[in-house]
Amino acid sequence: MSQNINIQEIEKSTLKKTMVRILPFILVLYIVAFLDRVNMGYAALEMNAELALSAEMFGLLSGFFYISYCLFEVPSNMILQKVGAKFWIARIMITWGIIVILTGFVQSAVHLYILRFLLGVAEAGFTPGIILYLTYWFRTRERGKATAAFFVALPLAALVGAPLSTWIIDKIAWGGLSGWRWMFILEGLPAVMLGIIVLFYLTNRPAHAKWLTNEEKTWLEGELETERKLAATHNKTSHRGMLKDSNVWKLSVFNIAGFVSVNGLNFWIPTIIKNLSASGTSNMEVGWLAMIPPLVAIPSILFVGWNADRTNKHKQHLAVCVSIAMVGLIGCAFVTTIPLMILMLSIASAGLYGISGSFYAYLTFFFSESTAPAGIALVSTLSSLGGFIGPLVLGVLNLQQGMLVITGFMLVSLLTLITLNQYHRKFTMNVGEEV
Repeated sequence: MSQNINIQEIEKSTLKKTMVRILPFILVLYIVAFLDRVNMGYAALEMNAELALSAEMFGLLSGFFYISYCLFEVPSNMILQKVGAKFWIARIMITWGIIVILTGFVQSAVHLYILRFLLGVAEAGFTPGIILYLTYWFRTRERGKATAAFFVALPLAALVGAPLSTWIIDKIAWGGLSGWRWMFILEGLPAVMLGIIVLFYLTNRPAHAKWLTNEEKTWLEGELETERKLAATHNKTSHRGMLKDSNVWKLSVFNIAGFVSVNGLNFWIPTIIKNLSASGTSNMEVGWLAMIPPLVAIPSILFVGWNADRTNKHKQHLAVCVSIAMVGLIGCAFVTTIPLMILMLSIASAGLYGISGSFYAYLTFFFSESTAPAGIALVSTLSSLGGFIGPLVLGVLNLQQGMLVITGFMLVSLLTLITLNQYHRKFTMNVGEEV
């Protein structure tokens, strides 16, 4: 009896330490990453006119990042597994920060194309790398909460980025440089600084954690090793076998639609709001309005991640989120006033960001330890194609057509989800029985 109590105390203290140590820090990293990825949407309020960028050119530029991101994501995750998360995540952040800073000095669309491509090369592997890193520290039963805490950075980045970016654009013009240029420079610096901090703060594996006791290290490594063995009995253990698994490709198709929608909206929300606003509306006012949809998304991500873990019904939660997102997107296609557009964007954001709260935890259940680095990166890579498509769709088509096309992607996503085999449910039940 006393031994069971002791194990429970070790479990409680270990989980508390890992969550407090890891989750807030990676949340900050992703806020900076996502802000640097989408802040061009705010730069467009002034940059497009200064550089003579058409809507079609801006849509292509916004998605251009994902071409190189797709090419280098799988190799990046394989390198992370070999050299360790600490070193590789630091390298990613420092290089992408430098590229964002350089974006503040571009003189033409050609320069933007080059730097957006290089930004994709630099940042490739960050998201799947963090997801892989979380599997080193959290069991399946806590993974939904962990990924939700990570992905809440998406709406938080928009929440912080909207007023910050528009304030810089409107208020700062040091040295004769336009505000949008200073926005890139000032928002690229935190990535470089945090990349240096990563080298000293992150711990690669529980066995290396000086902030855990020996008993806590042993308990956590034991729990994770048990899950790895069980995962190997239910999932493919070779890369060739993984590539033959239809579920891997279905997961990719499902997430492509999410990327189409999230990235399309993130890049175009400021412009959509600006176009519907009364003449004379300032960039700062646009920024404040753009904060509302991500504010609604925060509780959605956290609740979906927590409740999916609690009920072990990740697939059902994803289906509900997709359906909610479709309602919001259809509404965006037909409303013509600012209040209704903000309402529809908020509904769409609640659904889209809620998907993030559960999908990446759900994704990890389909891989063994040997296939997880390449598998997670592969799904993320293919999904990133949606990051290229989304901004382009809303740049080429009018608002109504674009929103309906994006809704069509979400319908395909829902139908694909229905066909997924839930091997992971049996796996997680077995884990619960044996641990």
